[in-house]
Amino acid sequence: MRTAEIKRKTKETDIEVFVKLEGKGKVSVNTGIGFFDHMLTAFGVHSGIDLEVECTGDLHVDGHHTVEDVGIVLGMAFAKALGDKAGIARYGTAFVPMDEALAFCSLDISGRPFLAFDGEFHDDRIGGYDTCLTEEFFRAFAFNSGITLHIRKEYGKNDHHIAEAMYKAVAHALKDAMKITGTAVLSTKGVL
Repeated sequence: MRTAEIKRKTKETDIEVFVKLEGKGKVSVNTGIGFFDHMLTAFGVHSGIDLEVECTGDLHVDGHHTVEDVGIVLGMAFAKALGDKAGIARYGTAFVPMDEALAFCSLDISGRPFLAFDGEFHDDRIGGYDTCLTEEFFRAFAFNSGITLHIRKEYGKNDHHIAEAMYKAVAHALKDAMKITGTAVLSTKGVL
């Protein structure tokens, strides 16, 4: 089983993350930011991983450190759980609709972290979640997991729907890319 547990404590956040890639989408999340918890829950359920996230952050400042640092630790956990990446499909792509919104994600578990993010929101906040932190979360996740990650909002009016479609599109693309389809590393170099 591909699993990982990472704990990280800084002056701004105290985070514990557990992932089980061959899970059933069993999720337990508590970050102190309700909408972010909702997004991480959708991420876990739609990727099919078991996910536990416990975070205490300096929310009296704002949500930035919490969201970014969870992305860092979750990315580290994914990298550890994926190991040498032998046998994985490596690539995944998904379009996900959420009512009037449509989001796209294409990714490569390449070992070469990158984020291309194209998604504007209409308002600054969704509940207690700053919409600009969507890009920050995915950047932290991509760079700490070693994933080349492309996310785009195709269209949408409701920011809740736009963000949720993005998180779910990444989850579905990741689900496909993590699948074991062989035994060798899918690379002309022989390593990822």
